Amino acid sequence: MSQLGDLEIFARVVTAGSMSAAARALGLQPAVVSKSVKRLEERLGARLFQRTTRQMSLTEAGQGFYARVLAILAGVEEAEAFVMGRGARMQGVLKVSAPTSFGRMHIAPHLKGFMDRFPELSVNLILSDDYTDIIGGGFDLAIRIGEPGDSSLVARKLAPVRRVLCATPDYIRRHGRPDNVSDLKGHVCLRPHNGEVWRLVGPEGPLAIRPEGRLITNSSEVIREAVLAGMGIALRSTWDVGEELKSGRLVQVLPGIEGSRHVTLSAVYPSRQFLPAKVRAFIDFLGDLYGPVPYWER
Repeated sequence: MSQLGDLEIFARVVTAGSMSAAARALGLQPAVVSKSVKRLEERLGARLFQRTTRQMSLTEAGQGFYARVLAILAGVEEAEAFVMGRGARMQGVLKVSAPTSFGRMHIAPHLKGFMDRFPELSVNLILSDDYTDIIGGGFDLAIRIGEPGDSSLVARKLAPVRRVLCATPDYIRRHGRPDNVSDLKGHVCLRPHNGEVWRLVGPEGPLAIRPEGRLITNSSEVIREAVLAGMGIALRSTWDVGEELKSGRLVQVLPGIEGSRHVTLSAVYPSRQFLPAKVRAFIDFLGDLYGPVPYWER
């Protein structure tokens, strides 16, 4: 088998999660897949997988190798497309990870326009509030909201993220409106689903507050429903509660103090080189859709 064939098998083992699953997907005998991976490890002089009786996972060397293998395979795919004259035609599956609420509100409603443009391309959109291992999960890209993180991945900013403190008018009537940050100690502050502190920026600079509300959940959508029910004050993104702020169902608390300005909406992917056309097309689509001033801020 060629070296390129070994790379294709290796990549399929990573995305499938096991050699037996990769063998079924490729229509090969498990022994062929096992020998291919072993041959690749011997040629490289490094172990690519950690194997146990129950599961297998990439080693650190394997993760770095996988990111580069994806770039090679993507380059081969684009080269074939050029020679075959397929041009803008894109086929296969685009696997995307996105946060649950954002994906439901600001990706899913717009998928029809993207998929109508590329009728031979399928989209596998996985929504989760957990941190996604792009390489280990076999994702083409992930949509993330946060401050710049993993430097081994490439991130393209899609839109700014503005976060504000907010509550219902009824909550303000019952508990009063805080005039400064210290007043928050006398209020019900809804802690984020991920347990993080509120990183805020005010006239006097950055500050951090750890909310200690009684509601504990792993769901950002539960916190959203809690603030809408008048249970307390929450720090929410305008992409999430912009309509409620416009309608008056929610009001901004402490308008001079907002979330950290370093938080952005980004598309994250393994390699800048040989970026598959389908990934570039989806990122460009979202970038054009949101823009420097996203529609939820207009």
